[in-house]
Amino acid sequence: MGGKISMAAFFVVLAANVLQSTDGATYKVGDSTGWRVPTNIDFYQDWADDRVFVVGDVLVFNFTTGKQDVAVVTEAAYEACNTTDTITIMCNGPARITLNRTGDFYFICAVPGHCSAGQKVRVEVKNGNRHAAAPAPGPMPNSRPPSTATPSPTPHGTSSPRPSATPRGTSSPPPPRATPPGTS
Repeated sequence: MGGKISMAAFFVVLAANVLQSTDGATYKVGDSTGWRVPTNIDFYQDWADDRVFVVGDVLVFNFTTGKQDVAVVTEAAYEACNTTDTITIMCNGPARITLNRTGDFYFICAVPGHCSAGQKVRVEVKNGNRHAAAPAPGPMPNSRPPSTATPSPTPHGTSSPRPSATPRGTSSPPPPRATPPGTS
């Protein structure tokens, strides 16, 4: 019976993660600033660093068609602001990009001079929950973790009480330690 409950719990957690990862959030890159040459060269990276992105999220790059664009590039092209070897380039604003895998995505503006002026962003995409990780679930109530405790030696001439048998599938607190007579 315990195995069936554990498997059911596993599938519930798995289904919750799958549903959460497919129901992504939508982010406007740069918020109200949109996608343009920033006044601070680190603006877009600071913006991305303040967020947790997961698979299924959508980035919206708001820009004026003909004045900006957004290119998906490799890490090397991102670092060098190389606009000649793009993976994908979108020239019509607003551009919507769905983050469809985990890992890093690199975006730049391919208009000459814009990337080197800070119009670029690296987004790290995680799988699953965008919130802090929850602690791992403990054992199921009807399961018993394997014992790793070793018995402690008893003082010479005394005996320690044996723990009473616990029915299978239940747990009980450890037995109290015996105190040798004449000590407190």
